[in-house]
Amino acid sequence: MAKRITYCFTPVSPWTYLGHARLGEIAARHGATIDYVPITLSAIFPKTGGLPLAKRAPERQAYRMAELKRWPRLLGIPLNLEPKHFPTDDRPAARLALTAKAQGHDIAALSLAMLRGTWVEERDIADLDTLNAIADANELDGAALLAASETESGQQRLDAACEQALAIGCFGSPWYDLDGEPFWGQDRLDLLEKALVER
Repeated sequence: MAKRITYCFTPVSPWTYLGHARLGEIAARHGATIDYVPITLSAIFPKTGGLPLAKRAPERQAYRMAELKRWPRLLGIPLNLEPKHFPTDDRPAARLALTAKAQGHDIAALSLAMLRGTWVEERDIADLDTLNAIADANELDGAALLAASETESGQQRLDAACEQALAIGCFGSPWYDLDGEPFWGQDRLDLLEKALVER
């Protein structure tokens, strides 16, 4: 039986960044396919009780920072704890990735490049010129993708992706769904892999 992971994520989340490549490795090890579903948390949080970072209690913000210090060290992944361009609007990047997906492209590498843009390279992935350059660097036609993504159809793709995410219970990023079994956060990837082994 084919194993399929629906992966909902915002391209500006540090937790998405920390788990992105690992998810691909886990899926490859177990013969699973991944459906990449870029979303915007601005459409998810209001419907699921989540709060943007700036509106969270100081205690929650402090614990987030403590975890952000631990996980990159544990994983050996570079991460700037306080990037210049965070928070930033995740919608242009999500629309770009969804447009590339709609045109038949594998968006795993593109999505990782956008995540690295924020968390390693000090780039603003809400900036269209930046997205153009990232897409071009990933052997895609950035100008054409942006022309298609920054339209009503591009926004409709994002709206549909967010509805898809909500329909499977998503309330944060990253969100992994394995045939109806949900996993929230890159720190649940070991549990996701265990579930793959057991199927």
